[in-house]
Order: sequence, then structure tokens, then C-alpha cells
Amino acid sequence: MDYVFDAPPVDRELLDFAVRLAGRAGQMSAQGFFSDDWHSRLKEDGTEVTEIDVAVEELIRDELRRRVPDDGIFGEEGGATGGSSGRRWIIDPINGTKFFMHRVPLFANDLAYEDEHGPAIGVINMPMSQQMIVAGCGLGCWVLPGPEPDLQSGRRARVTERTALGGARTLMHNPAGWPEELLCALHRRVLLVPSTRMIVALVTGRADAGVIAGPPMGYEDVASMPAIVTEAGGRVTDLSGTSVLEGDMSVLVTNGRLHEGFLQLVKGLPRSRDYRALDESE
Repeated sequence: MDYVFDAPPVDRELLDFAVRLAGRAGQMSAQGFFSDDWHSRLKEDGTEVTEIDVAVEELIRDELRRRVPDDGIFGEEGGATGGSSGRRWIIDPINGTKFFMHRVPLFANDLAYEDEHGPAIGVINMPMSQQMIVAGCGLGCWVLPGPEPDLQSGRRARVTERTALGGARTLMHNPAGWPEELLCALHRRVLLVPSTRMIVALVTGRADAGVIAGPPMGYEDVASMPAIVTEAGGRVTDLSGTSVLEGDMSVLVTNGRLHEGFLQLVKGLPRSRDYRALDESE
């Protein structure tokens, strides 16, 4: 599923609803961040989940069932719930659960919406920094400040205009899982720096590009990217140039002008290594 540039604009009231809903999710997760009254466990895939992850997702699901009962839902914790409308919401209740568990205030609440044309709404809410990035198909990408974000108070988000690949400020996610070939190829040409909020940095002009490799992302991790990145003037694919929602769950995000150069730079290179298999005694 790719972004459709000539799709009709998403309904503004629906975008406002998504903003309010992500804001409520942020308030609940922020309260949990400062509380000790929750537990965590390991899921079957070996990743952590807390009671707050589950509670935030249930809050969002309940609101969606009331507001758009015919729409489908896919959530990281609750899986898929079918709908009859052909439209779907995707929930990552706490993106960065490990940060949340260790009291590092770098987690986010991610929400996306897909209609009959494709990706239509993307929201990344960062409750601890009181900032939200939101985009709607045909309505632009916006940075919203404050504990109760509102589109009326936002400013337009735009990517950089850099055209030179050499030295481009490029954020990297999870480099421990990168193979040497990919790391070296990028390190020779661009300025690689660590990332925690890659998409936010890209669409607010603090970075020219970003790469996610190593262990693949989940669909809920990438679902908000097409609307946000495209409406800010950028481009997002996997590292082969395939739609990020249909690819191998690696990610390449750029200001658009640099995209083809990056694709050529990483063409044919391996995407991951099993860093967990390294002998810790060496």
C-alpha cells in the first residue's frame, strides 16, 4: 500500500478526532510513566509489554468503537479486529516500551488511519516533551505544542532542501543490528548520528535522512510514516525502494531529493546481522 498523491483530502473532523485521541493516550501513558503501579512481562516474540501499553491501546480501541464502529483496528498488543467499512486504524500504544520501562522519557504514542485510497492520517505524540506530529492526506503535516494539542495552534512541518548526498545528516536506528557492509557504506558518504525520534527530526528539518535496518520493524511501527513524511515533503520506502508498508520492514526516509542517491548507495547490501549471537566473552 503506497501513498496516493491525488487522493481526496481526509476529513478534517476525523483528523481533529485523531489528534484528541492521541492526546488522551499521551496523558494516560505520562501518568503511568510517573507511577509504580504497573507490571511488565515478556511477549512470545521476546519483547516487553507493560500494563500501561495494554491500557492505552484499550483506551484508543474503546474510543474508535464509539466513533467509527465500522472501521477495522490493528493494534500491537490486541491484534486485528475486522471492520465492514474497508478503513482501518493502526495503534502502537507506546512506541519505545523499553524507554518507558527504564524511565527514559523518549517514548511516543503512534496512531495511523488507512482509507480506501491508502495511508490517510499519521500521528506521533510525544507526551513527555509535549509535542505532537500529525498529518492528514491533502492537509499537510503539522507540529502541535502543549499538553492538549490542537491543530489551530500548530506550525507547518517541512523537510530540508539539501541535494548533496555527501555529508547529509542521517539518523540511524538500532545500529547494533546492522551488518558491517551497510554501516561502512553509509559511514563513508554521510554523517551518521544516533536517533530516537527519526521521523520527527526529519519532518522538522533537524535531519536530512534516516535509516532503520537490523531486526525488522512491525507494521504498527511504520504505519504512521507515509502520511507524515509525504505531507512534509519527504519520501519513505524500505531500503530497496519498495513501499514501506509492503517491503521488508527496513526503512529509508529522506527529504525526497536525496532518496535515489541513498537507494543506489545501499543497493544489494545486507540489511541485518544477529548481534545476539555474538560471543560476549570476546
